Amino acid sequence: MEDLIFIHPLWVIVLDYVLGVIMWTLIGRAAMSIFLPEDSEFFFMRFFVFATNPLMRLFGPITPSFLIEPLRPLFVAWFFYMFRFYAMPWLLGYSVMGMLSFPLESDIAQFLYQVF
Repeated sequence: MEDLIFIHPLWVIVLDYVLGVIMWTLIGRAAMSIFLPEDSEFFFMRFFVFATNPLMRLFGPITPSFLIEPLRPLFVAWFFYMFRFYAMPWLLGYSVMGMLSFPLESDIAQFLYQVF
């Protein structure tokens, strides 16, 4: 498999990594909120809440009020997913990049294949 740096420009890889980390952090917050309250003293929950609160406030006006609080981070993460899946290929001029062509997830999968 060719390295992604030869397929995509560096700024695309960096942008996708940043958007991917934000998306997965929001998903992590939603998953942790199943087990812990938002004001928990557990380190990971405090990190997820601290790191994602600015995004939750930014997306607050467009977040439906009927969503229960634990699902709101998933709703915001969905926007990042949609941008990565649809807007990035369109901006780069590709007709479709494919489900498994996210650079962040591809690199993680490639690392796991090598380890196992």
